[in-house]
Amino acid sequence: MARFLLKVRKLKGKPPRVIIQKVLNKLKEEIYYKGRKIIISKKPIHIEDSLFKDFKSSCVFFFQPENKLHYLKKLKDLCVEEDIRKDAERVCNHVFNLLGSGDKNLGEKLPWNEDFKTGFIWDNQFYKDIEIIDLKNNADVKVPWELSRSQHIATLGKAYWLTSNEKYAIEFKDQLLDWIKNNPVEMSVNWTCTMDVAIRAVNWIIGHYFFQDSKVLNEKFWLDFNKSLYLHGKFIYKNLENKDGHTGNHYLSNIVGLIWIGLYFRELNIPSAKNQNQPKHWLEYGLKEIEKEMNVQVNKDGTNYEASTAYHRLVTELFLLTTILCTKNNLTFSKEFIERLEKMCEFILHLTQPNGKSPIIGDADDGRLTIFSNYAKWDKDDFRHLLAVGGEYFNRDDFRYFGSSFKEDALWINGDLNSSDSNPVLPSRSYENGGYYILRNERAYCSIRCGENSFRGEGVHSHNDQLSFTLNIDGEDIFVDPGAFIYTGDYKLRNLFRSTKMHNTLEIPGYEQNDFDSENLFYMKEQTFSECLEVDTNKFVGQHHGYVNKCGVIHKRSFLLGEKSIELKEELIGAKNQSSYKLNFILDSQTSINLSKNYIVIQKGDLTLMIQFNKEVKSKVEDVDISTSYGLKRKSKKLVIESVHDSLETTINFV
Repeated sequence: MARFLLKVRKLKGKPPRVIIQKVLNKLKEEIYYKGRKIIISKKPIHIEDSLFKDFKSSCVFFFQPENKLHYLKKLKDLCVEEDIRKDAERVCNHVFNLLGSGDKNLGEKLPWNEDFKTGFIWDNQFYKDIEIIDLKNNADVKVPWELSRSQHIATLGKAYWLTSNEKYAIEFKDQLLDWIKNNPVEMSVNWTCTMDVAIRAVNWIIGHYFFQDSKVLNEKFWLDFNKSLYLHGKFIYKNLENKDGHTGNHYLSNIVGLIWIGLYFRELNIPSAKNQNQPKHWLEYGLKEIEKEMNVQVNKDGTNYEASTAYHRLVTELFLLTTILCTKNNLTFSKEFIERLEKMCEFILHLTQPNGKSPIIGDADDGRLTIFSNYAKWDKDDFRHLLAVGGEYFNRDDFRYFGSSFKEDALWINGDLNSSDSNPVLPSRSYENGGYYILRNERAYCSIRCGENSFRGEGVHSHNDQLSFTLNIDGEDIFVDPGAFIYTGDYKLRNLFRSTKMHNTLEIPGYEQNDFDSENLFYMKEQTFSECLEVDTNKFVGQHHGYVNKCGVIHKRSFLLGEKSIELKEELIGAKNQSSYKLNFILDSQTSINLSKNYIVIQKGDLTLMIQFNKEVKSKVEDVDISTSYGLKRKSKKLVIESVHDSLETTINFV
């Protein structure tokens, strides 16, 4: 019901014919799924064993068992063997840390259908009848989805290759058979999101290539494995997430799943089955759609149109790993596709701060396709694993250099790795299509947000962060974006973290840059219409119109980066009766701040910053939470500056 109500709200203002067509489509769906439910209740979905007897995949994968010695030598050179074994032991002991849960021992049997953070369990029933969002409780459906993505399988596989210990193969087998038993097709919460079905299928396929030579995994197991994997593909194709106007990372995950499953079953033909149920058709469809989606979802400058740096990471991973897999199987893409993919990696390169972390701008939910290294402790704000992979694929030393901490990812995906001694100096960079502007010099990194809301103005994953900025000096984070923290598990905190007052920008009390409905958690219709007015290697000027129809004000902001300072200038254009406004500066949690009459001092380690204003202002410090990963927050401080001046200059000196 909640999902239906959200869709109804989106129809406001649409032409009558659009509304009528939407309603008719909805009625058709209701009739179809009612019939589908009756059929499944009488006869659970099943497929004959004989169709998969003696099946062997012809897919050329990232790695093959016959090259195991090569991988073992490289793993030893990388000194990661002990970490892999420790991570695998945690998985075998069912200790997981997912979506901010902290280490949790999940018991002898994994709770596939439970939000183990709150204890809420979704009962098995027809997947279209399951209410995945209920704003009246704090259950978060992403928790069972995340566990069921099976992204820990690669860690079990790596430990198996390192040790030849069959206990890892047994754990792989037991988990998959238990999952299949407790999640009948179309009859559990883990079938309610096609994206998660696709990601799960990808990770199962990865497991196949690690464990295919195991002596304890018999023909019966692989028969059950292949049957379930095929039904995953069939489900994905029938439940594509491309019906709500704009396609995004969900639909891209769908077609990536179809490509991987299609490649795995490339030679399989299901007698008398319709064309749409043939893996070859899924592959053909996926290849056509992924080429198209590159132009839909990725801007010309390589940025993703969801206005989120974390989702840019996910989408880049979906495109990049799938492209490499297709290349190994002699499937090619257009020159334009490959060029834009390379630009996606270039954006990650320039987005990366001197400390290796990337600002978490817009929404973030720790989304990955798979995890080939550091499973138990990967940093959610470090995107450089994709630079390591991209460095090998595109043969670029600058990618290799900045991705050098993630050689293991390049090893598993590219088959080999190379080092680079080049130390490229990254310049300031503008991404006008995506709305990101990065000013750099030898000491300072400043990222500025000024661009279109996500999904071409629909604001699905956008925050009210126009003209907000982050600041890193000498590799130390000073002013940070607070992140996203959580989605439906706590709608009030969801709305807080996407609000104007939680970003390093100008806030007019009582107003949001873009208005949003407190219960419509993934919609924020464009009102800001931000624009870059001037940009140079050390300068940026932009403005947004989010306050124009509310209090008649355009906010214009200028940045000037010097060798030892950064200067900000606020201008309120059209301000006649405006009373006061606030400038918010959210600090990294490791900083300290002291206020005095004439200036403000911020310290972090040996670094000292002094902030001064050209006019009299009021200043105070408030407690605030910040989040660098989903479900996890930590205490920090927010500097709040109150002013009534329609023009105000701020100078931040760093010594």
